[in-house]
Amino acid sequence: MMLQKVLCSTLAWFVLSQSRVVAQEYSWLLFNNTLLMPASGPKLTASADVPCFPALGFKMPANVPSSLDGWWCDSSTEYAFVGFSYEITQCQSRSQLNSEFADIRQRFRGRYIRLYGACDKANYYNDIIEAAWENGLGVHALIWFGWTDPNIWKIRRDSIFRSLLSNPKAKFITRVLQFGSEPLYDWALDPAQLAEQIKAAKVTLAGLNIPVTISEMAYGFQKHNGAADILAVIDVIDAHILPFFASDASTGDQAWKNVQNDLDWFVRRVGGRKIWFSQNGWPSVTYPGVEPNSPKAVASIAEESKYYALLDSKCSYLKTVPGGGVGWFAHLYSDYQEPGYGILDVNMEPKFDFAPRTSC
Repeated sequence: MMLQKVLCSTLAWFVLSQSRVVAQEYSWLLFNNTLLMPASGPKLTASADVPCFPALGFKMPANVPSSLDGWWCDSSTEYAFVGFSYEITQCQSRSQLNSEFADIRQRFRGRYIRLYGACDKANYYNDIIEAAWENGLGVHALIWFGWTDPNIWKIRRDSIFRSLLSNPKAKFITRVLQFGSEPLYDWALDPAQLAEQIKAAKVTLAGLNIPVTISEMAYGFQKHNGAADILAVIDVIDAHILPFFASDASTGDQAWKNVQNDLDWFVRRVGGRKIWFSQNGWPSVTYPGVEPNSPKAVASIAEESKYYALLDSKCSYLKTVPGGGVGWFAHLYSDYQEPGYGILDVNMEPKFDFAPRTSC
């Protein structure tokens, strides 16, 4: 089933408080073909004026809700900048996760993290869930294939399934489960096998209402003649947008034509499903494995900054894309996670001013 766009209906009422009238809006969301209506009373949230997770200003409830009814924000509000890819290969401690997730939420106004890489510490996704809950962040979870052990993805799959099925907070934090990062481009599995794994994951997680997808470039699909069998089974689109590697790339502020080309490729094929730019950026340095395909492509902090400024300038357009608009992640949170792609450098200092819009 697909994560659908909202059925656009808004319920409003007015509450008199200290001689003011406060308008509150609640959206109706079609989630996996189930109409989720606003919950009443304290079951939904401790914040009366921000009624959905993970909207900015939302206050996490003291207790885990009894139902997902009314929990997730309308997908049409989740456009523009939504957060960061966050690499967990270092197996960050709970205290580090808490500190950095708080920074993502409070300083950068992030609503989500998108996991990248893998930590094979037992039950590590529980640490992610707890830190995300503590800081009001949703998560695009990831089953990482990697490039060394051809079977370790199965262990990672089973581990994250255990956390998702046993942790009562998991379904309130996990917005999407990604079955691989560029699994088509990397030939992690034959597309038919990958499609079967996606379908099996959806059955396993059916009681949690967690959409399942892959995180992939348009080119990854194109390598497999469009990978129609994959497009048929994924619930949402987590698209990799990496225009630095285009054959005609030059500077970050000139990247829109390549972004548009890839976005258009998805829009034409996904039937109105929600689109996220999950792995999305422009590097500030090059090194083996991060090398351009165009002699004119410039990697620098200035060009990285220009690229994100370009995306921010397209806020109004991205809001109109079918499926509830495009929500984009910056790739990555810090250069300590992967050189050149961080918004912060290895000393955790901003490489440039970064305050993109979260709405427009």
